[in-house]
Amino acid sequence: MSSPVVIRVTHRYSAHAERVFDAWLTPKQAARFLFRTRTGNVMRCEIVPEVGGGFTVTDRRPAADGEESVFDVVHMGKYLEIDRPRRLVFDFSVLTFGSDDPTRVTVDVVPLGPQACELVLTHELGAGELARSMEDASRKGWANMLALLERELFPRRVGIQL
Repeated sequence: MSSPVVIRVTHRYSAHAERVFDAWLTPKQAARFLFRTRTGNVMRCEIVPEVGGGFTVTDRRPAADGEESVFDVVHMGKYLEIDRPRRLVFDFSVLTFGSDDPTRVTVDVVPLGPQACELVLTHELGAGELARSMEDASRKGWANMLALLERELFPRRVGIQL
């Protein structure tokens, strides 16, 4: 039997832990970074921010074959633990790809000072061949989302010339 695939991605933010944590549970903010891709468009972001509740985020993406068609990628999660502002744990499924079996995601937010924190995301992908095949793409996807979260927290001013 092969060992489980576990990925960890970290990102430091110049923001207090509560602000970073709350973005994960606020639909308007989450829709701007959760599961967003460069070419996709988040069509739906519903969040019930309580243990036993969950989220559904649907990202509409262009088809890879170059035609003008699109497909929807549906990301779903069920919250197992919500400990504001330090920890969020959810079972995670992507209905469009892979297995129907959920995987476990843990988001730990570690305060580093009054206006700084580090987010550590751990995703337990499982032990099968599908988990191994998704390891690199999952790591890159989570890293991209954490970078998008930073942009959501600190939007840059556009069109200002110095």
